[in-house]
Amino acid sequence: MRCPKCGCQDDKVIDSRASREGATIRRRRQCLGCSYRFTTYEEVERAGLAVLKRDKRREEFSREKLLSGLKKACQKRPISPKVIEDLVERIVNEVTDKYEREVPAEAIGKLVMEGLRQIDEVAYVRFASVYRRFAEATDFVHEVKKLGGKT
Repeated sequence: MRCPKCGCQDDKVIDSRASREGATIRRRRQCLGCSYRFTTYEEVERAGLAVLKRDKRREEFSREKLLSGLKKACQKRPISPKVIEDLVERIVNEVTDKYEREVPAEAIGKLVMEGLRQIDEVAYVRFASVYRRFAEATDFVHEVKKLGGKT
């Protein structure tokens, strides 16, 4: 592993432990060149799962893109990073268990909406506004009414 500080390729593993429900291994490493300590994550590479977009394009499934979208929806909300990571892990596991080669973007969106609805209603509405392409304020009102909120 290349040191992010000095670029040296010699390091030693100081600590290894399973994280994210055993799906990844977290390793603390120390560079033998400059003694800098850094963390790496190791996970099984998922073979070629593609997302079928609304416009029929295909793009590679990205855990990072899913995490980024959830972080945006949860921004400035009282939601811990661990809760977001756990939701991402549940969605990734469900998608990879259910779909072999292609997953419709709609299926991922529904899983995200279900998860966010249980965690935080504001984050849910934020995500829904992008996912469902809200064009008017009344779209927000309708979504909030579905939650049982008052307008």
